[in-house]
Amino acid sequence: MNINSKRFLSDLHELRSIGAAGVGKGVIRPAYSEADMAARNWLSDKFSQAGLTPHYDPVGNLFGLAKESSILIGSHSDTQPQGGWLDGALGVIIGLELARISHENDGPAISVVSFEDEEGRFGVTTGSAIWAGILSLKEADKLVDKEGISFSSAREKIAEINQGFVDPNRFNGFLECHIEQGPWLYETNHTVGIVTDIVGIRDMRITFNGQQNHAGTTPMHRRVDAYQAMLCFSQLINERFQNVVTPSTVWTTGHVKVEPDAHSIVPGKCTFSVQWRDGDKQRLDKMENIIRSTANEVAQGEGSSVEFSKMHGLDPVQMDKSLQNKLRNAAKNICPMRWRNIQSGALHDAANVAKIIPAAMLFVPSIEGISHDFSEDTNEQDLIDGLTVLAEATLT
Repeated sequence: MNINSKRFLSDLHELRSIGAAGVGKGVIRPAYSEADMAARNWLSDKFSQAGLTPHYDPVGNLFGLAKESSILIGSHSDTQPQGGWLDGALGVIIGLELARISHENDGPAISVVSFEDEEGRFGVTTGSAIWAGILSLKEADKLVDKEGISFSSAREKIAEINQGFVDPNRFNGFLECHIEQGPWLYETNHTVGIVTDIVGIRDMRITFNGQQNHAGTTPMHRRVDAYQAMLCFSQLINERFQNVVTPSTVWTTGHVKVEPDAHSIVPGKCTFSVQWRDGDKQRLDKMENIIRSTANEVAQGEGSSVEFSKMHGLDPVQMDKSLQNKLRNAAKNICPMRWRNIQSGALHDAANVAKIIPAAMLFVPSIEGISHDFSEDTNEQDLIDGLTVLAEATLT
């Protein structure tokens, strides 16, 4: 079965034009936005032309269904508020091209999916989490975005075309091709990466409560500065994680909110998020214990108090070994010596789908490791090689 790389790349660029913004190949296509719905309608037409039956479920996940039991291939087509053209879109268009090739050559049944809100306007991989039964529709409807719009009101846009949830049992596996969004494949000059597992994530907010006071009249030794407590905590965490973590472990501080946020007032409150990721659940738990004990120690030493929000998290997910082997064998044929096993440090829809059907992932390089940015890009030959490896694994 011949790979039509020209058609594949043309579709990728045509999808990029829907919501194109900024410099380079930037795209703004958040979940349920006008651009997102236009992209889904465009995909629906493409699915029909490929011999698939378009199917919208109650949350906007768009399937292109084969008539029989099939492998499911896809990803997502929504983007970050300022995103790149390949994050998610690549996996959907590869699925479309493989389904089209298979249909034209009487090949095996292939269905395609573009999950909704993978990028987290409302939650975390919202569409696939609901479809996989990890998040109930009732709970999802309570989610709101940063502008206060509810998930329930946003999904009203697809109410008239909603055809109900697709039964996962009609699929015998799921494959997702994605840009790596990291530097490892690019730096080691590998064409593809076979994902072995997706790391677990833990996330919570910490609040230090100090004493708000006048910045000009309060001596330094009398201050209970909540912001300084956060800085002390951050420094200690970096030190105390060193003998616990591995080179692939990451942790991030964000959402720093200082109250009352005025230059003439000693901060009385500082709230911030801490997120940490690793492929080992026990290490994630150990890091949580260190975070909590360090925050309590800082609060006691600074004369402040500390509060912890409810912790959110996902455990590490292993990819299906049989599907991994198919991808590995294909990579050995298509790009020998230019493939490697790799762990995913980013969360993907495959992590949810793996809970209900066998799932695996294939990565292609991100130039300079850049993603979630208008400058996100991948060399065309790497895109074609990723398509070819998946074709070898699914069509032969």
